Amino acid sequence: MARVKTGRTTHRMKPVEIQMRRRSGDVGGLRADTTPFDWRSFLPILIVLAGIAAYHSSFSGVFVLDDEAHIANNPRIRTVLPLSETLSGHRPVVDLSLAINYQFGGLNTWGYHVFNLAVHIVAGLSLLGVVRRTILRGSGADHHGRAAPWLALVIALIWVVHPLQTQSVTYVIQRGESLMGMFYLLTLYGVIRVFEEDARERGSRGAFWCITAMVACTLGMGSKGVMVSAPIIIWVYDWVFVSKSLGEMFRRRWWLHIGIAAPWAILFDCGLAPGVLNASSRNATVGFGFHGISPLEYLVTQSGVVACYLRLSLWPNELCLDYAWPVARTVREVLLPAIIILPLLLGTVWAVVRRSWIGFAGAWFFLILAPTTSIIPIKDPMFEHRMYLPLAAVVVVIVIGGFGVRARLLGTSLASAKVWLQRTSVAVCAGVIVLGTYGTVRRNRDYHDDLVMWQDVLAKRPENPRGHLGLGTSLFNRDDPEGAEQAFRRAIELKPHYADALYNLGNALRMQDRYAEAADAYRRCLRYNKRHAKAWYNLGNALKNLERFQEAIEAYGKAVRVKPDHLSAWINLGNTLTQLGRLDEAVVAYRKALELNPKYANTRYNFGRALRQQDKFDEALEQFRLASEYAPNDPRPKRAYESLRSQMERSDPD
Repeated sequence: MARVKTGRTTHRMKPVEIQMRRRSGDVGGLRADTTPFDWRSFLPILIVLAGIAAYHSSFSGVFVLDDEAHIANNPRIRTVLPLSETLSGHRPVVDLSLAINYQFGGLNTWGYHVFNLAVHIVAGLSLLGVVRRTILRGSGADHHGRAAPWLALVIALIWVVHPLQTQSVTYVIQRGESLMGMFYLLTLYGVIRVFEEDARERGSRGAFWCITAMVACTLGMGSKGVMVSAPIIIWVYDWVFVSKSLGEMFRRRWWLHIGIAAPWAILFDCGLAPGVLNASSRNATVGFGFHGISPLEYLVTQSGVVACYLRLSLWPNELCLDYAWPVARTVREVLLPAIIILPLLLGTVWAVVRRSWIGFAGAWFFLILAPTTSIIPIKDPMFEHRMYLPLAAVVVVIVIGGFGVRARLLGTSLASAKVWLQRTSVAVCAGVIVLGTYGTVRRNRDYHDDLVMWQDVLAKRPENPRGHLGLGTSLFNRDDPEGAEQAFRRAIELKPHYADALYNLGNALRMQDRYAEAADAYRRCLRYNKRHAKAWYNLGNALKNLERFQEAIEAYGKAVRVKPDHLSAWINLGNTLTQLGRLDEAVVAYRKALELNPKYANTRYNFGRALRQQDKFDEALEQFRLASEYAPNDPRPKRAYESLRSQMERSDPD
């Protein structure tokens, strides 16, 4: 009991009386002027802290795999303006975010990881709001409704810290997945608010949330094509949780569904949809233009992939950057996982028809995975980042299902057992969150070093050709050409037509001054990829070292035909032509090089020397002057300038 003084007497208050007075704001004769403190306002802070705790170890991560092509070697992100150039790719929102990162930190990976974490945290907060409002809508004031904030918190925390999410957050270029996921959740959250305001007949607030949802959906479409399923998910949500019939859905909210579907046009505007649907496109890695696997083969392969996704959702102990998932060739490879996946798929359809929340969770899982797990072939059948959003459905089903079981047990248990069940459920949830955070922190450390990452890939997938290519590239960049050569040769053993491995093998051999073998490796590479500009260029370099100048000139010529803006190829072509005395052709090559980079001092110096041999003294003098201006620490242009000027003065004393 508590004692409350009122005047000169002391009144003993029972706990029940204290609670009743607290609810009314009157304790001890004093009426409170403020409402009771609401702990739910701290829930978003817990999401933020959990995200930081799980991903603080990601900030030291390096660029891996596709990061090199899409970030380190991507000229489109070198400047934000003009926007027309930055937004010209298939994923304009992702490219814009990368360009902003580059403006503030160049290629320092720290800023890229901070941005990715911020996106992931906002996505987690959005998931918190979506789940909480959905539970309240479906449960009202029953035990699920009263527990809605805490259930939503547990679901969002598990989702945020789950180790399966590391590829979407720590693998920098996969921000396309997390950005899309954030906008996907914001779209759904905005639509849920529209439903709520519509029920209250508050049109102005509903219009605000409708515009918010449409903007989020548009940005999501510009982030990644998987967003294509968002309008369908909104329709399913309306059917399961809101409308009483299809007629009511389209009669009352046709404008909302049309508005959410309108951003589909973005996929056509940025060229993604035509690229996927074009069966005759060359060098495609996704869509019907990719001929490495047929649509039917890809579809049956995905039964095993989806089963693996589910296993990793429940037990993420064998995460791998690059699975090199094989195409399913036997009945056993298809049938066993299909026994798991087909009942889940059919059960989802049945549950959606019955308007069950489990049906919506299943639709969320299968529809978001559909663009990458259906009949649309993709070069890589499996990547962990594709589970970024579908993982939420798995977590929701387990947590809500577990809460339902717990509620039934509490309803049939003795008082002592109820206390034990409550404490056990809290401990289990806390344990899962702590273990998930620990697993994420550990997994992030693999991203700190590309060599460690590729060693991890090969430990789990030793027959992965791209894993050996990545290992060899890491060793090559560490000035270990012998180790790199072994890794590249192993990749070629596993995949004899692997053009990239043959090209890199040539580089490793050339670093060891084995130019004849290097030239042979480059030629084998070009046998499988005739448009490999770097292979043509380095073949020219190897031939030049072998003093086979005419063949080198031909190789450089092929390089610039394949890639007209290949600056180094134009320069080396000019230098080699000069060596052979073919000055007119050399001058043309130098002019092309200077169009690409007018401030390249060494090219201007060599250009000036070629012009001087042609007795074009005035133009040569100007090239030497510009070269000395662009490279003031290089004495050669200045000496050449002074020498030529003295020669010109002697020949023309007037």
